[in-house]
Amino acid sequence: MATYKKRGYKPKPEAEQEEIGENENAYVEGESTTQEVFDNLDEGANKTEEWLEKNQKPIFIAIAVIIVVVLGYLGYEKFINQPKEQEAANEISQSQIYFENALDANGKAQDSLYNLALTGGGGKYGFLDIIDNYGSTNAANLANYYAGMAYLNTGKYDKAVTYLENFSSEDEILAPLAKGAIGDAFMQLEQPEEALGYYEDAAKMRTNDFTTPKFLLKAAITALELGKGEKAEGFLTTIEDEYADAPEADKVPVYLGQAKALK
Repeated sequence: MATYKKRGYKPKPEAEQEEIGENENAYVEGESTTQEVFDNLDEGANKTEEWLEKNQKPIFIAIAVIIVVVLGYLGYEKFINQPKEQEAANEISQSQIYFENALDANGKAQDSLYNLALTGGGGKYGFLDIIDNYGSTNAANLANYYAGMAYLNTGKYDKAVTYLENFSSEDEILAPLAKGAIGDAFMQLEQPEEALGYYEDAAKMRTNDFTTPKFLLKAAITALELGKGEKAEGFLTTIEDEYADAPEADKVPVYLGQAKALK
């Protein structure tokens, strides 16, 4: 049987025909792979839908719990914590006045004012009451500092340590002052080793021209008392080199001589 050939038809070379065949096969394979991907996606989607259907209840419960927690926190902040903070701030003001007046007083009058600051007066809470009744507030935290300092100044050093340890702050001045005051309490309790550690911590907590040289000098004097001449010299040299304008720098030459003599 004769084969009809279109006018102008030229048979393609064998190599080109093979290439076309390979391309067609690749297209078919690609189309098959794409279909498999879609099938897998459909299967995954179906499994996800099945899982969601089976776990709807616990999912909704979890979402509800999260909502309750968030709303509870916001409600606590607005209706409980903020009013409590304001109330505590109002209560502490009178105790702060007693404390500040005590700093300028002497003898029995000073002790009496510190006691009023601690226990309250004029219908207002003292620092101890504020700590007990407003424990989670900023005012209560500050009351720990004041109470510790009041006990330190009235010779109740164990209590001073307890309350000062409970105080926390990021303040540039108050934080090292509290730490250094614990060192003062231990010095009065005749525990210089403990005092030295707190003085060192106080000196390192913040870098400023007030508290840093203050506690470096106290650390140096305590180190001398403990016979640690080299350590004392290190503290004194730091004051001399880095805080030459501080009042503590004027005392360095005397103590530096002692430190070198101990080496």
